Amino acid sequence: MADSKTLFTLLECAAGYALFEVVAFEEIGSLLEDNVVTDLKRFGRAVKLKGFQPFESAHEALENANAISEHAMTGTLHNFLELNLPKVSKKKGKTSNFSLGLIDPGLATAVSEGLGISCRSDDTIREISRGCRLHLESFIKGLTGGAAEKAQLGLGHSYSRSKVKFNPHRSDNMIIQSIALLDQLDKDVNTFAMRVREWYSWHFPELRDLVKDNIMYARAAAFIQNKNSLFSASSDKGDDDDDDEKMETEKEDKTPALAEIVGDEEIAKSIVAAARTSMGMDCSSVDMINIVNFTERMVKLAEYRRKLSLYLTDKMEVVAPNLSALIGDTVAARLISKAGSLTNLAKAPASTVQILGAEKALFRALKTKGNTPKYGLIYHSTFIGRADAKNKGRISRYLANKCSIATRIDSFSDEPNRLYGEKLRDQVEERLKFYETGAAPRRNVDVMEEVARELRGGKDSDDDEEMKEVKSDKKKKKKGSDDDDDDEAVETPKSKKEKKKEKKSSSKKRKAEETEEADDDSEEEKKSAKKAKKEEKKKKKDKKKRKSKD
Repeated sequence: MADSKTLFTLLECAAGYALFEVVAFEEIGSLLEDNVVTDLKRFGRAVKLKGFQPFESAHEALENANAISEHAMTGTLHNFLELNLPKVSKKKGKTSNFSLGLIDPGLATAVSEGLGISCRSDDTIREISRGCRLHLESFIKGLTGGAAEKAQLGLGHSYSRSKVKFNPHRSDNMIIQSIALLDQLDKDVNTFAMRVREWYSWHFPELRDLVKDNIMYARAAAFIQNKNSLFSASSDKGDDDDDDEKMETEKEDKTPALAEIVGDEEIAKSIVAAARTSMGMDCSSVDMINIVNFTERMVKLAEYRRKLSLYLTDKMEVVAPNLSALIGDTVAARLISKAGSLTNLAKAPASTVQILGAEKALFRALKTKGNTPKYGLIYHSTFIGRADAKNKGRISRYLANKCSIATRIDSFSDEPNRLYGEKLRDQVEERLKFYETGAAPRRNVDVMEEVARELRGGKDSDDDEEMKEVKSDKKKKKKGSDDDDDDEAVETPKSKKEKKKEKKSSSKKRKAEETEEADDDSEEEKKSAKKAKKEEKKKKKDKKKRKSKD
């Protein structure tokens, strides 16, 4: 090695800090050239253990691991290096006659600034650290027998647990998982609804035309089960009066509950009438049990989907209230999910937010040199659907700008609320009216100032009332003192400020008079000069006339 300074290498491990000293530079150089760091005998002749500081507890190990990951030097590391490294002279102009090698360049900068020593981080240091880590058990006898592996496993678990626990995006992760599950549930519920319609239609095909909604159809099918239960089979001509009464009671038992499910009594009556003349085939009890079980599972899944949607709404109110107030909970959650987190979405420019979700169309347009997409996920908001075809691109660009503002407010404000989102929504409504009627919308600065005024109004109302009371007390005191001192105030001489004003005004008047006099004198001189010139011209003319006569 060309460097003549003494070289030390710091190794951070799960058990503590180890400091190694490079004794033989030539041996290390040959080891690095031949890549024989794994040879313990040759490596042990070149590198010696200078000192080792074990961690006293798992908490201290975790604290030091977090500090190293953030490129910071802890007190434990500072004391260990001061104790084991040679002392540095504090005189000016003198540098340390040794250097410290570290794997992490950020940590090397922190140690250099904290201790005032020269640090390095290069390939040579990395190879030496690799050899030290490989032969650590032979250098430190207490780490044999799997102690080093146990320390690494425990520190790794506690470090990962702390990172997950203090993850700033943990609320965003709940939103991302919820919206992904909602989209999957929508697909599954639609698939299951089609299967229920197809399966139950073999028994009661007329119900498909009478009940259009999928969830309502499944609930009605689970309630009806066998279509013959809607009417009595003994409604022939030879039936007795008792049978007619039983038939009517059965109708009265089924029809109100069916009307409650369907939501309309006439539809319920038409279902009962259709069941009488149905063309469907009869099902056995085993087949009907399977159909009913499947329909009930599908209804429960739809109910869970509704509860999950409410949970997502509540979560968006906490995490991103302004963005959800602007474009809705579902679209806002999809934007956060696509960006990865609320912070990533806040860092993205408005142009990225505009086409977020349309990456395939964008790259296809760039590849084929066609028109780039105007909108991505924000197309599902109501604003773009309400705009005309020629204004869809303009309103999507404007909406992306407002979404970017709302996202940054939600991400970086301490106490976010819905006020900004509601005002931004009003601005988009005004822009839509501007495209339709030409009515000028408000400026963004005015709207933001209005929101800030509203936010300050609630906090400062109590302070304003106190200030008003204090001012009223001061006014009362002033009035009492003015009544007592009226006579004295009349006889008091003029103040110094009034005298100065009078002097200034008098001096200004004098200057104005002097300038007027000077102007009058200059005008008289000009008039006399003009008269003299006219007389000279007349004399010259007279002389010329005399000469011409002679």
